[in-house]
Amino acid sequence: MNKPQLDETKASEFIGKTVLLGVTYLDHNEQLVERRQWFGTIIAFSNTEGIRIRLRDSDDSCGLPPDPRGIRKAKPGVYKLQSTGEEIVNPDFLATWIRVAAAPKG
Repeated sequence: MNKPQLDETKASEFIGKTVLLGVTYLDHNEQLVERRQWFGTIIAFSNTEGIRIRLRDSDDSCGLPPDPRGIRKAKPGVYKLQSTGEEIVNPDFLATWIRVAAAPKG
């Protein structure tokens, strides 16, 4: 199976743009553990670094795999973080991921 890759020639379309990131965490039985949301600015977009996001109001960053399937253009509007109620107006992109925990060993 071919591993998805970013089209690095499009990096300038992503770097410096705002992204709202949502991750759903599932246990090894694919039962919901939690959902988390963050937003920030895309600072890297490459197959070696993946998609790196500098989180808003922080020096911290987070990384996403170099997989274009998890990111898409956002429709204009106001988006609300479920955990904090904070509103983000007109982000450029939305990134959604589902993380399934590995089954326990033994």
